[in-house]
Amino acid sequence: MNFIEELKWRGMIHDIMPGIEETLEKGPSAGYIGFDPTADSLHIGSLVQIMTLVHFQRAGHKPIALVGGATGMVGDPSGKSNERNLLTREQVLTNIEGIRKQLEQFLDFENGVNSAEIVDNYEWFGQMGFLEFIRDVGKHITVNYMMAKDSVKTRLETGLSFTEFSYQLVQGYDFYWLHKNKNCVVQLGGSDQWGNIVTGTELIRRMGGGEAYAVTTPLIKKADGTKFGKTEGGNVWLDKERTSAYKFYQYWLNSSDEDAANYIRIFTTRAKEEIESLITEHEHAPHQRLLQKTLAEDITTRVHSKEDFEHAVEASEILFGKSTGEALRRLSEDDFLSIFDGVPQAEIHKSELSNSLGIVDVLSGKTGFFKSNGEARRALKENSISLNKEKINEEKVIDSNDLISNKYLLLQHGKKKYFVVHIV
Repeated sequence: MNFIEELKWRGMIHDIMPGIEETLEKGPSAGYIGFDPTADSLHIGSLVQIMTLVHFQRAGHKPIALVGGATGMVGDPSGKSNERNLLTREQVLTNIEGIRKQLEQFLDFENGVNSAEIVDNYEWFGQMGFLEFIRDVGKHITVNYMMAKDSVKTRLETGLSFTEFSYQLVQGYDFYWLHKNKNCVVQLGGSDQWGNIVTGTELIRRMGGGEAYAVTTPLIKKADGTKFGKTEGGNVWLDKERTSAYKFYQYWLNSSDEDAANYIRIFTTRAKEEIESLITEHEHAPHQRLLQKTLAEDITTRVHSKEDFEHAVEASEILFGKSTGEALRRLSEDDFLSIFDGVPQAEIHKSELSNSLGIVDVLSGKTGFFKSNGEARRALKENSISLNKEKINEEKVIDSNDLISNKYLLLQHGKKKYFVVHIV
């Protein structure tokens, strides 16, 4: 498989330096992408770069993931309007460990000649003094060259610290070090990194006389103009402690048809013929959402696990399908809260459960789910009220056996109106 051709048909090429295809065709090569350790988890905005490394390895090359233990303590002005908070070494190490575990879900680290490798640029920057850096590295790149970069020019009016101004030199030296010590010939990254990557290729040429290349991917945009990877709750993370597997699954399942057709090329390893067949089949029956379901299954399984995917599907059926009370009780507390996030809630003290707490009282006076006892009774007589996904009548008395995770009741009126009671 030709790596560049693979990226092209998937729509994953934004800029490319001439000569890279010929270099990669000569045999297995090393290439790298840098990941920013500002948190102990990556979010789905990083998935484009992770998948780029996946395709690089599948094409027979060696992928290197550089986790910036040194640069994470500095900052990068690219695409940002403010200087970010600087991290301590301890914070960075914690974050690197979290990112390492996530990358291992995608890349093969035990594959012989093209095994993936994780490097930390603190390895070479940690012992390098400032004077050594400006003497041996800084002298090769002019200020005029650095000022011409868009990432610098866009910040000049609002202010740019020397720390951030020097970032492109620091990142450029990463490329030089990997080229010299790991025979790394290409740096891959998002289109906003083009200037920094090119600085690296220039530094390699001037310091060592070698050839190196840059390839960047386009920044992902949603068809409706909203930002990819964001929800009302913030970033969609790869760590299910930050974004539950259910919410992660739902993010992809709720993609528009246009976005799903784009995402399935970028975020899966499915072959071109299979993807084209899926798109054609989806277009014949878009209401069945074949693309979205295939996409959500593929990515959720890869990022989390098959079991997490199955739980997410079951959780979706609880909210939107004809699931049972038994399935509801199998949910973890986190999944339960994720599914019913945003649903109206009320609290009842647990002491009231021992006082023959009737369902009418719960539906109206204790929670306000209904405005009056009369409304609650009418709904119960119409058989439109469910407790924990099971139909109930006016005689129902609530006790501790009804609790989900020992602290919740799920009320439902009709098919779509839910209410959560939290027993405190």
